[in-house]
Amino acid sequence: MSRIGKLPVNILSGVTVTVNGNQVNVKGPKGELSQVITGGITVTTADGQVVVSRPSDDKEHRALHGLYRALIHNMVVGVSEGYKKELELVGVGYRAANNGQVLDLSLGYSHNIYLKLPKEIKIETKSERNKNPLIILESCDKQLIGQVCSKIRSFRKPEPYKGKGIKFVGEVIRRKSGKSAGAK
Repeated sequence: MSRIGKLPVNILSGVTVTVNGNQVNVKGPKGELSQVITGGITVTTADGQVVVSRPSDDKEHRALHGLYRALIHNMVVGVSEGYKKELELVGVGYRAANNGQVLDLSLGYSHNIYLKLPKEIKIETKSERNKNPLIILESCDKQLIGQVCSKIRSFRKPEPYKGKGIKFVGEVIRRKSGKSAGAK
């Protein structure tokens, strides 16, 4: 039995979970999410819990069992509490600004980068004197917010020599010593 798959998902207060055939809908104060369940996995709701079960011990069923339980758990947490990611721009002259759902990034290229974000994501940018600019993203969809963060980060990944680039707040970049390390 999958250790993650066999755990029931507790439905938090203010959250409703409905199962229609092979589709699970989760609704809460932060929004509404849905997930299609495939591969013969069954989802049932009973006394404040969602239980995910599989028909057999085939390799495919075992893989999908834990996956769908984790996805449903992320949806329940997302619509009740939400997810928040913070990105930090490290580098001289790196700036971030937002105009509605359009993110404007100045990352040392000859042009600014404009990224239109999905309407499900709330964005905020902070630029304080003597501090690195911050991009704060909030959403109820964990998968979507992770994908958007990955896209933003891909514009200028942190490099190991000076540590410049876009990184998550609190992330530690493994640094390398440059050419001068070998000189005596």
